[in-house]
Amino acid sequence: MAISKKRRAELVRTYGELAKKSQALIITSYSGISVKNIETLRRKVREASGEFHVVKNTLASIALKEAGMPVPDELLSKSSAIGFAFTDVAAVAKTIADFSRDSEFVKVKGAVMGGKILNDKQVAVLAALPPLPVVRAQLLGLLNTPATRLTGAIASGVRQVVSVVKAYADKEQDSAPAQA
Repeated sequence: MAISKKRRAELVRTYGELAKKSQALIITSYSGISVKNIETLRRKVREASGEFHVVKNTLASIALKEAGMPVPDELLSKSSAIGFAFTDVAAVAKTIADFSRDSEFVKVKGAVMGGKILNDKQVAVLAALPPLPVVRAQLLGLLNTPATRLTGAIASGVRQVVSVVKAYADKEQDSAPAQA
């Protein structure tokens, strides 16, 4: 079905805005998938802080070039959909990769991240990374460990001094009645 020039311009603008807001684009092929399953995937990607759109290849190509993210023609061939990852690239990649693993209708073609083109295997590696909140927690744990060890070392030193003073006081107390 043909679309009007106004609608084309609107789609190019929308794709371009989404691409500019995104840290990465996960490009997939889809074929034979039901609307219900596409909506399920969209909901899951939205929960992972992204958006998933079925795109018209020529318009997406134009929009991505205008946004400074040129994509090779082979990634935008046949039926294409793009997952836009706004904050947590690994979570969006994992959501799409998990869905494609369970579905015979959606397959990851590649991705664009940081101006680099990633193939489907690299996207699988990206999907295997832990989500952003987990990485943050691990980083905080690493930063907190030296402080915890320092506190433990200081407390251990204080305990040793207190033990020595207490032992000395006990010794003095035991020897005081012997003098009387």
